[in-house]
Amino acid sequence: MQIGNSNHNYAWHEKWVEAPGPDSAKEGWAHHGIVVSSKTGNVITFHQSEPRVLVFSQQGELVNSWEVGVKNAHGMTLVQENKDEFLWLADNLSGQVVKVSVDGDQSMSIYRPDIDTYNSGEKYSPTDVAVYEEKDGGNGDIIVADGYGSSLIHFYTKSGDYIKTIDGTEGEGGRFATPHGIWVDTRKNNHELYIADRSNGQIQVYSLDGSFLRAFGTGAGADWLHSPSGFAAWGDLLIVAELRGSRITLLDLDDEPVAYLGENTGAFKFNEGWPNVPHSTLVPGKFNSPHGIASDGDGNIFVAEWLIGGRINKLTRS
Repeated sequence: MQIGNSNHNYAWHEKWVEAPGPDSAKEGWAHHGIVVSSKTGNVITFHQSEPRVLVFSQQGELVNSWEVGVKNAHGMTLVQENKDEFLWLADNLSGQVVKVSVDGDQSMSIYRPDIDTYNSGEKYSPTDVAVYEEKDGGNGDIIVADGYGSSLIHFYTKSGDYIKTIDGTEGEGGRFATPHGIWVDTRKNNHELYIADRSNGQIQVYSLDGSFLRAFGTGAGADWLHSPSGFAAWGDLLIVAELRGSRITLLDLDDEPVAYLGENTGAFKFNEGWPNVPHSTLVPGKFNSPHGIASDGDGNIFVAEWLIGGRINKLTRS
């Protein structure tokens, strides 16, 4: 099955991998991230009913799995340090942010900042991590999105020392509402931080020191984003998962949409129990609830959906 348009055409591989193991992994809650190793091409993801990190080959074969001490890898970010790769995992269930090797050895933790918001009892539930990697000319700063807690973004040094917090009121985009995913954009000379401000239906863009730059996707008659949730990139393309929009949106360097993939408009409104619909009702070529997203060096896209049992589809670029 082909989806997309003449400039951005993809082959849809329905349920590219099935959750391995006992029935708990096939019937349990799936609400996780996904990344692709630039060294091996392996696809790394998670299933919280085990809970285990799962590593698949490009052919969809399970090549490794391991426990990592988190309840959920809601956000997964792959970074490269010299010749080694590491995973940053944001666990929304236990309020952990940890760094592990791609073999599962934990090497670092980022703790909730000691600020008035949390000291007064507000919730902390991290959903994603971004790193301004030194290989890209960055300083190694670590940025954590508290997307399910107090809707804040926290900045840390590469050694984990707290720097500052932003909440969206710094600029014209307004107070964050579920800043679900974050991503460092290195496609252009001036690197930027993209924030999936999901409940506001927009993307906010900041400098890497936390200064507001712009917001787009909603308002002023430009409501073409619905619920941006996470980011990936390939070449000049920005790839955005839209949860309630039930689609993948491709943007160009000017933040303009160039294609929608697998759009299933209204799924969250009209499908009872969404996102936990019966798998018998899932439609090949149509998304239900895109959540985790990743791309490989060939421009193929891997999408992990949020629903009981999970669904991971591969979109192969034609």
